[in-house]
Amino acid sequence: MRRVPKADSGKYGRTILLLFSASLVFFLLVRFFPLRQGEAVQRQMLQAARFMEEALAAVKKCQMEKGLISDRSSDPNQTGLIGLQHSLLTTSIGNLEAKRTSTNPNFAALVVLLLKEAGVRPGDRIAVGASSSFPALIIAVQAAAKALDLEPRIICSLGASQWGANRPDFHWLDIQDCLSNSGVFIFQPIALSLGGEGDTGEDMSPEGRAFLIEEMEASRIPFIREPDLRRNVEARMHLFEKSADGKRIKAFINIGGSWANMGQDSSVLELKPGLARIRQLPSREKRGVIFEMAERGIPVIHLLYIKGLVERYGLSWDPIPLPDPGKGRVYQLAREKQPGFLFFTAGYFLLAGLLLVFRNRVG
Repeated sequence: MRRVPKADSGKYGRTILLLFSASLVFFLLVRFFPLRQGEAVQRQMLQAARFMEEALAAVKKCQMEKGLISDRSSDPNQTGLIGLQHSLLTTSIGNLEAKRTSTNPNFAALVVLLLKEAGVRPGDRIAVGASSSFPALIIAVQAAAKALDLEPRIICSLGASQWGANRPDFHWLDIQDCLSNSGVFIFQPIALSLGGEGDTGEDMSPEGRAFLIEEMEASRIPFIREPDLRRNVEARMHLFEKSADGKRIKAFINIGGSWANMGQDSSVLELKPGLARIRQLPSREKRGVIFEMAERGIPVIHLLYIKGLVERYGLSWDPIPLPDPGKGRVYQLAREKQPGFLFFTAGYFLLAGLLLVFRNRVG
């Protein structure tokens, strides 16, 4: 075995000591330096999570008042936002664990983080294309919008995959009315559609389609009935732009796998969850709203692959019980994404690199 000379041993020891000292200074700076912007974002994230927690309580109360009971085997946290495996309103298969995971109030905090990363400011208009397959995510977006003082323009499809808002006695319009009447959120959709295959509910039961059409007509909310993808997307873009009152839409949030939002090009399946990086656009005939927004330079937030979202942003998978607001690594990310933190990190690695280069040259 090669023995290290005493001089070299002392040199290594000094290098290790210097690196340890630099690490300690870096830790103290990051721990105690007032990164005010990150702390402000964390406060908004926590507020959004609390708004979502309040919304979950309101939904549960509405269900109880209607005499509805949530099945504890599918909804152990009793959120009231887990639907049925099969119903007249079911459009496709769905993952139960993913639906339960999305009811974590800290998903609202994640939406705040993503919207801040997208560059929104108080008073901005954002567009939301939502499927009732993930009612909890619609609530998370509304909670984030309330915490950030944004004005969301929501187009929602009422058909839902398994375990979504697919209960005929408590579908999304019932949930939305519950939230409005309780005063939690006052955001109403600017338009509705059936959703499902072709956005016309072709994969839904005929009875389910008829029921939802009757419900939409009773709501007096505009109803999109366009089976042609290009015209459907154009109708949605027109409604979003018209409802923005002449102001620019600052972000688009996609919730779920709506045909109209996703489009028909397979490249949409390659989008990572979170703030999407869209570099190439498919042909116009196959584009959904996601790509139309991207073409206009509007940041797109993609909320679909729940497993990928929780792994990427440090939330819990299928938690029982639900975590309290403020719990999860997602809050730490609010600090780590700030310029001050990045500056300290770059400084630390630069210093470490210089120490190693200096040691090698002296040696």
